[in-house]
Order: sequence, then structure tokens, then C-alpha cells
Amino acid sequence: MATSKTTSSKKNSLLIVESPTKVKAIKKFLGAGYEVAASNGHVRDLPRSQMGVDLAHNYEPKYITIRGKGDVLAELRKQVKKADKVYLATDPDREGEAISWHLITALKLEQADAQVQRVTFNEITKNAVKEAMKHPRDIDMNLVDAQQARRVLDRMVGYSISPILWAKIKRGLSAGRVQSVALRIIADREEEIESFIPSEYWTLDVNLKAEGEKKPLVAHYYGVGNEKKEIKNKAELDAICAELKGAKYVVSDVKKGERTKKAPLPFTTSTLQQEASKSLNFSTQKTMRVAQQLYEGIELGKQGTVGLITYLRTDSTRVSDEAVASANAYITENFGQQYLSEGATAKKNEGKIQDAHEAIRPTYIENTPVMVKDYLSRDQFRLYQLIWRRFMASRMAAAKYETTSVKIDAGKHRFTVAASKTVFDGFLNVYTDEDDQIEKNVLMKNLDTSTKISFEAFDSAQHFTQPAPHYTEASLVHDLEALGIGRPSTYAPTISTILARHYITKENKAIFITELGQAVNKMMMDAFPQIVDVNFTSNMEALLDGIAEGDVKWKTVIENFYPDLDKAVKAAEAEVEKIQVQDEVTDEICENCGRNMVIKYGPHGKFLACPGFPECKNTKPYFEKIGVECPKCGKDIVMKRTKKGRIYYGCIGNPDCDFMSWARPVEKKCPDCGGVMAAKGNKLVCLNQECGHIEAKPEKKSEE
Repeated sequence: MATSKTTSSKKNSLLIVESPTKVKAIKKFLGAGYEVAASNGHVRDLPRSQMGVDLAHNYEPKYITIRGKGDVLAELRKQVKKADKVYLATDPDREGEAISWHLITALKLEQADAQVQRVTFNEITKNAVKEAMKHPRDIDMNLVDAQQARRVLDRMVGYSISPILWAKIKRGLSAGRVQSVALRIIADREEEIESFIPSEYWTLDVNLKAEGEKKPLVAHYYGVGNEKKEIKNKAELDAICAELKGAKYVVSDVKKGERTKKAPLPFTTSTLQQEASKSLNFSTQKTMRVAQQLYEGIELGKQGTVGLITYLRTDSTRVSDEAVASANAYITENFGQQYLSEGATAKKNEGKIQDAHEAIRPTYIENTPVMVKDYLSRDQFRLYQLIWRRFMASRMAAAKYETTSVKIDAGKHRFTVAASKTVFDGFLNVYTDEDDQIEKNVLMKNLDTSTKISFEAFDSAQHFTQPAPHYTEASLVHDLEALGIGRPSTYAPTISTILARHYITKENKAIFITELGQAVNKMMMDAFPQIVDVNFTSNMEALLDGIAEGDVKWKTVIENFYPDLDKAVKAAEAEVEKIQVQDEVTDEICENCGRNMVIKYGPHGKFLACPGFPECKNTKPYFEKIGVECPKCGKDIVMKRTKKGRIYYGCIGNPDCDFMSWARPVEKKCPDCGGVMAAKGNKLVCLNQECGHIEAKPEKKSEE
């Protein structure tokens, strides 16, 4: 780190941030004697034209100046010459630390006369910036090395494997260290859903007339005595109803209790992304974009430009003492002392480097959503309101419910009623989510074992068990974090990349894998099982954290990783060379030029194209026959795709034929009802729900 070399008469200091939108606010906070400039993000990176890692010389990265950054750097160099102190104030994380380190080289700060130091702040407020300037430090090379290791690992995977995808499937595809695991997780969930065979069950409620009450008392069937019983079919239901005919209903037990619901923790990056997806229908990418705007600063009339939230990339739920004191004062004044949290609500973080940060919270609690609404766009307001309310709730008392549990016996059978009533709303005064239902099944006030009740009617319903739900962006982020894959800054770009590559598609909020995604995932599973192994990727994240904490050398991680990757790549390349990769020729004739059309991969999967391209550009949808006749019209069933690329099976013949199935039909007919059977995992299932026939799927005969 350069120190002052001369007793120059220069008095001004230069502070360099990443984003130009921060410049105005920070300049105002620091006042005269300070210039503030922006690097506009990264200034150096690995070249796009090659892997950019010197494999022969200790895996040294070959950094170059990013194209288009020449003018930015030239202007920064001019400002450096005028300064006696340079403060590098890029974002407070690994990426920001690396940008500051690259700026030292790009601006030749080691040779400059100026003293160079690093400062970080978690929020763009006057107090935070002023306080940060009192505690400058050197570059943290552990954080830089953690970022370098991630960058080099990602580049090695991408540049080694992507060409094999191009050769085997289509050009323009990409593999990634984290994106390939995310795709595998989605593919595994889709396979689980497709293999799921629903089971029938029934619910039975009884409407009872309580003495002196107008509304019926609704009780749910529990079982026999204390033993819970599931009603599996109509025959079992009918048998229970027959046994209950003429039975006397008696309230055998009424228990009252109290339940508390703790206030939620303040937001981390992943919980903000999950909640914004569920509550606001924001994609992860949109959440991060809008949060970045709130962090960097919004013009608030007389207040000027104010950063409304703390730094948006964090694993931590820690909150500063000042923020706690401010929130406590606000809650006491606006809600009353009884609404204050009894103790600190903070989750212990497991040594992740991002815990140097705070949780995501409002910078000034006094800037309520209502007060700043006129200065924000609709999206900014909705996200800020979510963050403000969540933080306020995290400092508030638990909600308290009075619960009532009732047992009603009729002969040997038992029914139950559960109800709850809010006695103190606590944090629910400011923040509720879809899981918070304040009132549930409010009971009559004087219900006890002496209450006389009589039978009015049964209410039964048939149900089928449901498979695990399709992933949404929110649930995918939740599972990526739970499995230790990626870090706060990687969730949004990972999902955006596999969407952009058409490996997955979204319908409403649900994520589905496309035919192209299935092809890529299969190749990765076959050729690079370690890369798509969840445990391997999670362990790699732990090693990257170890580098950031100074416990692991980053080159050691690369040295241990690359030889295995190289070996797998060479084996996959040899396999590709063995298989002559040619377009599959079909019997379909191009009506424009008479050539036999070939099968190619497009953004959503296979399509037919004329091999005479570019002279003939004719293309058609490709409908793959599966060798099964349509049960409604006798024509061929083919594999089709929705507009967004989700696969289903339908009839190729009569356009009025409405047969469709998400599961793949098979040639064998149902032995019970003669209907269509479909493959679900290792079973064959009749698609006629009223039939429900299930049998084992015959094993494929091994080819000689």
C-alpha cells in the first residue's frame, strides 16, 4: 500500500466508489476537501477470448483492463494526481474488496504520491460515511483471494465444459459451477414430481348443533379413541358413517392454552428475495435491482439524496446498537412499551464472512414508507415498505394466541375441533405474511363438557396426495441457501442465467425444466458428476469462506480442483470425438427446396430445419412420435411444448382432439378399464383417476 512520499501542498482527498449514483450524496456528506468519483464497477477482469488462467505457472490469472473502461480510468488517474489521499470505498464485500485491489493496479496507486487506504460503510448515510472515514485500513487480501478463487474456479468450469455442450447439443450453451448444480436440483424435483403416484384419502367433518347456538359446530374426524386414523377410500368412509349412525355425540374434553409466535428476523439477502417473490411477485433479479436503488440513494426533497436501506448483500441478521435504540424508541412512542421485544432477536451466523455486515434494514426508522412514498417508484415503495415493516417487526414483542382444543366422542370414534384467538397482536401490528392468520375458527364462548350437542349432517370429501410443488424462485433460493450452494450475491445471477439459456422456464411463479435443460443436465450428470454434486459444491463454498477468513490458501484450492476437472474434460472430449456429431435426418421433406429436413436444438428444444441453410431458411416444429395411439381419435400421440417450453403429450391429428397428458403415455392399455397408461418413475399408472390401476414398469431388456 502506497504511503505519502512528499510534503505536497495538495490538501484534497479522493474517494472512489463503485456506482456513480452514490457520488452526489457522499460528496455532500464529506464536504470541502474531498472529491468523489466512481469506477462504474469492475475495471479489470479475465479476458473473454480465452480461459485467462496460466495453467503452467501456478494458475496465475491473466487480468486485463475491461473494454470500454479506458476513459473511466484515464479520468480517475487525473484525479489521483491531484490528491494527497485516496480512499477506496467500493462495496463492503469480497467483490468490492477485489475491485479496490484491481484499482490499485489499474491506477498505478503503488507508484502514486498519494496515501491509499480502504474504507467501507454498510449504508449511504452521513453518520455511516463519517464514521467509516475515521477507520481506514489496508486492503484485506483474504477477501480478495476468496473472490479470485471464485472467479478462477467459475472460469475454469465455464471455459472447459461449455465447448463440449456446443459439440454435443448446440452452440451458445454454457455450463457453470453453481448454475449447473441449480439446474440439477430443479431437474431432480421435476423427476420427483413426474414419478409421484397420488394416493386417495377422504376427510370427514360432522356438523353439530350446540344447545342455544345458531351456528353449527364443525368437527373433524380424528380416529378411534386416542389413535389417529386416515380414511383411505370410500369403503372405509362408508363403514365409519354406518358405525356412527344413531351415535350420541359428547364433548369429552376442552383444553385451553396459550401459544406465542415469535417476531421474524430482519432480512438477509436470501430471505428478502424469498419474501419479495412471495409477497410482491418480484423475480430475484428485480428484487436486487430495486434494493440496489434504495441502498445507493433516493432524492427525498429537503433531505437531499438519502440511502434508504443498508447494504443488500448479507448473510447476517445482526443489527447495530444505534439501529436497535432507534427502533425501540419509535416502537415505544408509536405503539407502547408492551410492544417492545423482550430480548434481542438475532440468529447466530455460522462464521460466514458476510457477518461483518448487518441485516438489511432501513437506515433511518423515521423515514416511514408513508413519508417517502411520493419520492419512490411503485416498485421501490413496495420493497422499502416490506423491509421497513420486517425490521420493525423484528424488534417487537411476540404475538400471543389463546388456543382451544376440543375432543368430541361418538361411540368409539373421535372428532376434534381446534380454535385460536389473538389476545395480543405484538409484531403482527406491522407485519404479517401468508402464514399468519390472526383468527382461526372462533368457538362459542361457553363450550365445555356439559354442553349438549346433536348430529346435523356429515360433510365428506375425496382427496389425493400431492407431489412436492414445482420450484419457484423463492423456494429455489431457500434450498440453495440451505444446501450451502452459492452466496447472497450469486442467487439472482444464477437463476437469471439458466432462464436466459432456456434451460428452465417459468409459468406463473412455477419453474419447469425445458427439453434443452434436460439435455444439458443429462450430459453434465454423465460426464461431470462431481461438478453437479451438491455436497461437492457446498464443500467448495466452505473452502471459499475459509480463504476469506485466512485459513486456506486460494491457490491450494485451485491446484486440488483443476486436475480432476481436466481429466473429466479430456474423457468427455474423447467421447464426443468417438460419436460423429451430425444432425439427425428425418423423412420430412422441405417444401421450399425438397431436401430432407434435420432435427436441431433451439432455445426450447428440438425443431426441424432445412440443411440448405443459409440458402433455405425453412423451419418447422418437431413433433416426436412416442409410438402410442390417441385414445380419443386414434392418431399418433406426440411430444409437444407449451409456449414457454414445458413438455406435454398430445394428439398430432384432429385439431379438435383435446387429449393431453403431462405424464408420458405408453402403448400398454390398462388391464382393468382399457384406458391409457402412463409412465411415472418405475410404475405404470392408469390416467383414468376413477380406475387408479398401478403396476410395476417392465425393465428394459439389455441390448446384446
